Amino acid sequence: MRYIYSPKSNSFYPVELKQRYMASDSWPEDGIEVSEKIYLEFASSSPPVGKRRIAGSDGLPAWSDIPPPSQKELQRSAERKKQHLMLQAANTIAPLQDAVDLDIATDKEQTSLTEWRKYRVWLSRVDCSIAPDIVWPEQPK
Repeated sequence: MRYIYSPKSNSFYPVELKQRYMASDSWPEDGIEVSEKIYLEFASSSPPVGKRRIAGSDGLPAWSDIPPPSQKELQRSAERKKQHLMLQAANTIAPLQDAVDLDIATDKEQTSLTEWRKYRVWLSRVDCSIAPDIVWPEQPK
């Protein structure tokens, strides 16, 4: 099968479907016919680790390093992690608190409740704006 590559859309198009693409006004004007080898390398397989497909300066596909996450992306990721850890802590604390409230908690459960509540407080104080330089509190055992 023959393919063209569009640098503008960074996509491959099978030549045998050209009429369908043209009928829907979506056949790329900047298409460059590429070899099967190029198609297989850049369209049929996963990119190498840490790479993404881009249109190279010659108009053909090329691999480029994935840029590091922005500060905003790092902060959002830290916020998601914090929310996940807070939910885990709340789910762990709830039955321990029930046992204490019902006056049926063992000494181990009471100690565990205190440790988890302290952990949750420390976790709530995590400042995600300093990501990735966050020192996360250690989760109780």
